[in-house]
Amino acid sequence: MRISVFIDGANFFYMQKDGLGWFVDPKKLLDYLEDKGEIVDAFYYIGVDTSPEVKHEAFLKALPLMGYSLVTKQIKSLYSEKGITRRKANLDIEIVLDMFNTIDNYDMAVLVSGDGDFERPLQLLRARGKKFKVFATHSFIAREILELAGSHYIDFNEIRDFVEKEMDR
Repeated sequence: MRISVFIDGANFFYMQKDGLGWFVDPKKLLDYLEDKGEIVDAFYYIGVDTSPEVKHEAFLKALPLMGYSLVTKQIKSLYSEKGITRRKANLDIEIVLDMFNTIDNYDMAVLVSGDGDFERPLQLLRARGKKFKVFATHSFIAREILELAGSHYIDFNEIRDFVEKEMDR
């Protein structure tokens, strides 16, 4: 079984921080998946901020050493008429493009995201004869993704012993 991994970095981060309350080690996740087949690609999609106060450079440098291809996009500031600033770097399109541009390379796609925007791409993967797994947690998965994935949904809480990051004390 040839496996390609697609991690929605922003969704993954907030899923861990606000949903799980513990962190997944990205390398341990790949190790866990290697027991299911050969990982042919692992993509990690993340918005980057070049502000000096943002300190995630070490993490970004570590991802390729773990086996991930890093796909980045500059974070943009969006201003509303009410003076509210939102910062965003949506990489959903990049994820879907890579899923389909590399479709001949894998038998199973692993999506790490509970974002409902991925419902249609997952339907199309299934129609093209591809298997998929969705990794998320119940508080961070859209109803339509959960219904579509069914038994192909993996809750991180169920595999915590295999993928939890050991925190420095």
